Amino acid sequence: MRTIGNILWLILAGWWLAILYVIAGILNCILIIGIPFGIASFRIAGYALWPFGRVVVDRPGGKGAGSPLRLLGNVIWIIFGGLWLAIGHLIAGLLLCITIIGIPFGIASFKLAGLAIAPLGREIISSDEARRRDAAIAITVGAPADPPTG
Repeated sequence: MRTIGNILWLILAGWWLAILYVIAGILNCILIIGIPFGIASFRIAGYALWPFGRVVVDRPGGKGAGSPLRLLGNVIWIIFGGLWLAIGHLIAGLLLCITIIGIPFGIASFKLAGLAIAPLGREIISSDEARRRDAAIAITVGAPADPPTG
């Protein structure tokens, strides 16, 4: 099911959202200070291209959620690309929600807008890896990592 979801996502929105992230990555890498933001853009481009079966978790160890450096980095990110990428996700989400088949993909795009706003301090891993780590999932595009019980 993940493969079908990813193929449909790729056709409907993934390819052009990934292109936006690659463009943002190239622009951020022009200046040395922007290289970490460019690398983050390239990393998220892969997730925007093929998101089902992977999740976003808070990075273990290192700086906490309230870290001043992480906060400052995310504010700089918003100014130099995050806002525009989030707007791209919102537009894609609205367009996808026009049809019944597109609604789940529109919701996925809205979730990715949250990642586009504040990606620093987060990590993209497979759902299986998240289960193995018992990690708290920040963003998931498809089904939850653990199937419902009962």
